[in-house]
Amino acid sequence: MLSKLTLSVDDAVVAGAKSYAHKNKLSLSKVVEIYLNSLTATESDSTHKLPPITKSLLGIAKSKAVPDDYKKSLVDALTERHL
Repeated sequence: MLSKLTLSVDDAVVAGAKSYAHKNKLSLSKVVEIYLNSLTATESDSTHKLPPITKSLLGIAKSKAVPDDYKKSLVDALTERHL
C-alpha cells in the first residue's frame, strides 16, 4: 500500500534531488522511498542491495588479531628480520 507524504524542503535541495532522480531515471518519490528505507534497514538488509562488484569485495581486507603483547611481538619480528 502506498501512502502520500507532504514534505517541506529547501528549494535548492529539491532542485538537486530532481536532477539526481532524472539522471538515474527514477521518480523523486522513489528516491525518497529508497533513502527512507535505507535509514531503517538492518546491516544484513543493506548488503543485499549492494552492487555485485561491491558485494564481492566485502571482507577482503579483514585485519588480523593484534597480539596482547604488541611491542614484544614487534621487537621479536624486527630482530628476526634484521639479525
